[in-house]
Amino acid sequence: MRKKNGNRNGNSKKPRVERFDPAAFLETAALGRSLSTHRKNQIIFSQGDAADSVIYIKKGKIKVTVVSQHGKEAVVAILGADEFLGEGCLIGQPKRLATASAMTECVTMRVEKAEIQQVLLDEPAFSKMFISHILARNARVEEDLVDQLFNSTEKRLARVLLLLANFGKDGAPEPIVAKISQETLAEMIGTTRSRVSHFMNKFRHLGFIDYNGHLEVHSSLLSVVLNEHAPASVKVPPP
Repeated sequence: MRKKNGNRNGNSKKPRVERFDPAAFLETAALGRSLSTHRKNQIIFSQGDAADSVIYIKKGKIKVTVVSQHGKEAVVAILGADEFLGEGCLIGQPKRLATASAMTECVTMRVEKAEIQQVLLDEPAFSKMFISHILARNARVEEDLVDQLFNSTEKRLARVLLLLANFGKDGAPEPIVAKISQETLAEMIGTTRSRVSHFMNKFRHLGFIDYNGHLEVHSSLLSVVLNEHAPASVKVPPP
């Protein structure tokens, strides 16, 4: 289906093989893959659903959460464009281990398990791209664990804000269009809402962030992550 067999004129030339394009594969709906648009707060899949596909995010941001047996919810990831989720189906997970919901209007490509398994076998270009994603995700998880274990609340919050603004991908941070509550930020870094509020006020007072209809993160916030001793002597005025 993905390769053209030329030689229609009966000559002895080798059939021309069409170069596989991973981007085109993820752009077009076909048998085994479908495009969907999700409104803000819509559930894309729920914890406990059948793990039967991998989701590719074309546009928007998606929040991944897990609920414990005691009903406590934790935010485990916020993913954006050009990222995958639901890869657990490829290692035999029968059920979704988390819930994925749209934080903004999103466009996704759902690739059925059998289809993505086949293209991973057949197409080295796609396999390379997908493996790079998996390795980057694993590195992010390791960084999150180290961050949680060894860094202060202030550094953890600064790092999350920079990640949400895609700092480091194309240079300058992007505006955080999705409205992310302080409760969500607190869940992501393992602290209380009041601590998040305190440091957000501090970052704004120092000029590291701004609110202009959306949250803007400036590259100067990186100083909080890089410096062993972030500026702690600044008195933050009440909000």
